[in-house]
Amino acid sequence: MSKPDLTRQEEFKRATAGAVRAIAQQGAEVQVAFQPGPAGVAGKRARLPLPTRSLPPAEMARLRGAADAVALKLRHHDEATHAARAPARKEAREVFDALEDVRVQAVGARHMAGVAANLRARLAEECEAEGFDRMTRKDQLPLHAALALIAREKITGEPPPPAAQRVLELWRGHLDEKASAAMEELAALTDDQDAFARAARKLLAAMDLAEAELESEAEEDQEGDEGAEEASQQDQASPGEAQSMDQESMQGAEPETMEGDAAEEEAQDSEEEGAAAEGDEKPGGPQARREPPQVEDASRYRAFTTQFDEVVEAEDLCDPDELTRLRQQLDQQLQHLQGVVSKLANRLQRRLMAQQQRAWEFDLEEGLLDVARLARVVANPTHSLSYKRERDADFRDTVVSLLIDNSGSMRGRPITVAAMCADILARTLERCAVKVEILGFTTRAWKGGQSRERWVQEGKPRNPGRLNDLRHIVYKPADAPWRRARRSMGLMLREGLLKENIDGEALNWAYRRLLARSEHRRILMVISDGAPVDDSTLSVNPGNYLERHLREVIKEIETRQQVELIAIGIGHDVTRYYRRAVTIVDAEELGGTMMKKLAELFDEDAAEAWHRAAAERAPAIL
Repeated sequence: MSKPDLTRQEEFKRATAGAVRAIAQQGAEVQVAFQPGPAGVAGKRARLPLPTRSLPPAEMARLRGAADAVALKLRHHDEATHAARAPARKEAREVFDALEDVRVQAVGARHMAGVAANLRARLAEECEAEGFDRMTRKDQLPLHAALALIAREKITGEPPPPAAQRVLELWRGHLDEKASAAMEELAALTDDQDAFARAARKLLAAMDLAEAELESEAEEDQEGDEGAEEASQQDQASPGEAQSMDQESMQGAEPETMEGDAAEEEAQDSEEEGAAAEGDEKPGGPQARREPPQVEDASRYRAFTTQFDEVVEAEDLCDPDELTRLRQQLDQQLQHLQGVVSKLANRLQRRLMAQQQRAWEFDLEEGLLDVARLARVVANPTHSLSYKRERDADFRDTVVSLLIDNSGSMRGRPITVAAMCADILARTLERCAVKVEILGFTTRAWKGGQSRERWVQEGKPRNPGRLNDLRHIVYKPADAPWRRARRSMGLMLREGLLKENIDGEALNWAYRRLLARSEHRRILMVISDGAPVDDSTLSVNPGNYLERHLREVIKEIETRQQVELIAIGIGHDVTRYYRRAVTIVDAEELGGTMMKKLAELFDEDAAEAWHRAAAERAPAIL
């Protein structure tokens, strides 16, 4: 750690920050921060990877490329326009964001040869780091990465990096005529962000990623003109035709849409639908327009097959050497966040230890001799009330389960911060005699895996239910000490682990594990960055299939009150699902939020115990 190295590092950071502000052309408003993790932009704040002290040439080239990409996004990207056209589905949003990054970089590098060279070097290094050259199947390359590379080639005319050429050839034949036409349209509209976004939506529709969103927009435009006409046609149709029309309209409809289908029967319909949702049967009354049994059964959540699901220990997914390397990588990241989160963890520990402090009862007839009364005992050995007894505080034995979303959208900074915070929290609570379980959930494959293959072999039956292979990961069992499980936490940083997320079944799995515990108090904390999304399942089921099941599981847990449920959403509003929830904008806030919410839970418990004790001793106080 020599002084010239530190000076060189600081000079590089200062020069890079100045270059970012110069390219962005927004003056001193741009704040540039160097932190561990990937580069990113949030408003006028640019985040760049923290350079090492040695700064080898390869790292300098990579950091320059990251800085140029961030600066070009600040200059050529309008977040409001982007958000207005962005799709709702997670995978579609990833593709949409990747295409916009390609557009921004292509426009910005058009007249700056140095910037173009930095971006090419960075892309080549990323493809090599992601292992694109070792991929032999099309599904190994994420969809957003494949489409971004193809779009970059169309827009700039430059070939893809050598590491990505082989696997990209497998993707080219996957694009049909509509998708190819949309790609050509993208290449012609790079200077107009709004027009480019519309063309990107066409590409998503051609890839069956955003078709539902496009259809919903068209329906909203035509709703006022066609609503009365549809109502009159349905009233004039025969009973059989009316029933079939109801079936077709309700199979893929959202619950909010179904509520407005029959305004004149709103009260009666809502009462009958509520009973049907609870599983009640009403034999009497007019039910000519009710859904037939097979449609109701098809809407009930189920799995097409559970044969390929797995609950696996983290150590079984990775060889020991790689797991050790990933843990070392996590420890390096911890150095940056250790100070802030550790302060919060120590504060939480002090609160818990204060609640577990023991008290003494004095002036008793028997027990341990009170040394403060020793002089009185010597003077008068027959004097009573000279003993004391230790009394335990009312602190229930507790287990905390952390359920962490391991989906692809958590890749990068969010999953790194989640792993660090879970690691620190496990150590903190263990010192306070609170057991901690750390779990993760994802799928074994993209696009359905073996479950979808089985479904195709059986002739693609309608409404198959969940159509992907679950992978539930146990990073740390509740009874395992942290020192034995610490290495497993690094698995979250493994490339290729994060895929899709089926939150409802994962939440139910974690809940069942907690119910089997003997502790008196059970707390389940869910950390997620989006709604449940599995493209294989949603492509053959109603669009709200996974979300509806998640709501059902949450309702069951919160109603039974056997487990205290709390959720933290990273950049995603989870308060619409969970009764007790909080949403954070940046992953950097995760550590503080976790500590704060747990402290609130334990404070509530301490307050209850205090009030009970106060009620018992109220006469003596009065």
